[in-house]
Amino acid sequence: MVRKRYAVVGGGPMGFAVIKCLKEEGMEPVCFERTGHIGGLWRYHDDDIDGLASVMKSTVINNSKEMGAMSDFPPKEEYPNYMHNKHVYDYLTSYAKAFDVERHIQVNREIIEVGMADDYEATGRLYVVVRDTKTRDESREVFDGVFVCVGHHVFPNWPSFPGMEKFKGKILHTHSLKKVDPFEDQVVVIVGVGNSGMDAAVEISSVAKQVYLSTRRGAWVIPRVGPWGLPMDIQTQRRWLDILFKITPYSLVCSFCELVLNQRFDHSLYNLKPKHRIWSQHATLSDSLPIKLLSGAVVVRKNIKEFTENGVIFDEEEKVTECDSVVFATGYKIKFPFLDERLTTVNKNEVHLYKYIFPPHLKHPTLAICGLVQVVGAGFPTGEAQARLATLVMNGKVSLPSREEMEADIRKKKEVISKRYSQSERHTIQADYIPYLDEIYSLIGAKPNFLKMLLTDPVLFWTLFFGPSLPYQYRLQGPHAWSGARQAILEWKKRIVKPLRNDCDAHQNSITVSKIFLSVFFIILIGYFIKIIF
Repeated sequence: MVRKRYAVVGGGPMGFAVIKCLKEEGMEPVCFERTGHIGGLWRYHDDDIDGLASVMKSTVINNSKEMGAMSDFPPKEEYPNYMHNKHVYDYLTSYAKAFDVERHIQVNREIIEVGMADDYEATGRLYVVVRDTKTRDESREVFDGVFVCVGHHVFPNWPSFPGMEKFKGKILHTHSLKKVDPFEDQVVVIVGVGNSGMDAAVEISSVAKQVYLSTRRGAWVIPRVGPWGLPMDIQTQRRWLDILFKITPYSLVCSFCELVLNQRFDHSLYNLKPKHRIWSQHATLSDSLPIKLLSGAVVVRKNIKEFTENGVIFDEEEKVTECDSVVFATGYKIKFPFLDERLTTVNKNEVHLYKYIFPPHLKHPTLAICGLVQVVGAGFPTGEAQARLATLVMNGKVSLPSREEMEADIRKKKEVISKRYSQSERHTIQADYIPYLDEIYSLIGAKPNFLKMLLTDPVLFWTLFFGPSLPYQYRLQGPHAWSGARQAILEWKKRIVKPLRNDCDAHQNSITVSKIFLSVFFIILIGYFIKIIF
């Protein structure tokens, strides 16, 4: 029997996960990476190339190492809890080495076109046109399936303002922002208050004469450092809290969270308070912005009304604010220029996909777009979940529902997004972290059985249900379960403490927020336990 071959587009974290999953299923992966290296945007490089993403030299990942780990590959104990991009890259390349991923990746290979093979109706096969980026030679191959793993931080979104063509200074997008040295002693305007805008403002302000942070809507700014100086996501992304938020009115949840954030710094006072509620936007994270605002290194301004030759005029102002450079932190356009339109299309950053993976209209589920979801949580375990589901579907071990059912699921998700989130092309692929992972893993039988766990392993139940919702839980059962999952879950505190102090057995002073509230909400949670979770 001829072994089936599957094309993987992109040799970054998502591509790594797909290759590993294909190998586990006995399927042959052939990965094409446009650059001369692996690692995707987490491999820092100075080059500014259209269509290629890369982090800033100073970038630190927004999720903690435990919450952001692959489900069967815990990070090293000595890694800091929030990893610099060099540590992230080291983690990813270690993952690739551990699972023999790299030998399946062909570098300097650009995908030009993906379409339906001549025998698609009968077989579902897809053709791929590949270009060697050095020789420019092109070749055409046919595969049994294609996984698109290029992410959604590739094509910058460039806004348009009156008078931009007159401006004599420099205009760039954060996509091209690598180092801050070129902005030394400059006056710089940053447009946009998402995560890239916050990072750009904070980093550039360390060398610039003045930084102005321009925003249309404002933003709720969430710290990465939580109570007792521990990672915020470790303390908030917990199953019991997720249930509590589900049974509590949305407005009350938002009011509580906004109160907590305003106690840290008053968003109205700092001219950042938006009209929308806190969970009606994608999370914006920054610990350094408040001190930058207090010190005057960064000043918040309204949206740009127009450009002049030597600066900009902000809304509600008449005076020109002179500046040397303008940096657009305005997000990205979702594009797949190599995909035949019969396979899928993008409309205003919306991609019609079941579970954010499969085009529902295709006769055969042989195209999977992985990594195209934005959760309030970590990206690596979310993308890995998609990879595990997609490979099992293509291997015939998991069946997708009917087209009608998939379309209904897509409509439901769009309705949730439209009701909850502010209307923006930024909010088209949103999902809640724990519910989305549960949703995906329920389809493959890897979602933990908490009722059984309560009866057979109460220590593990307590750790998982009331502690952080760690990705290792999805390796306790189901396809390709991992024997080390239980230990990885029980030892999470040790790996959190290790980079902070060597005496890991030292007393940890109430390191979970949940312990404060458990006695109050325990009865309520148990009352909803069977109804909601089981």
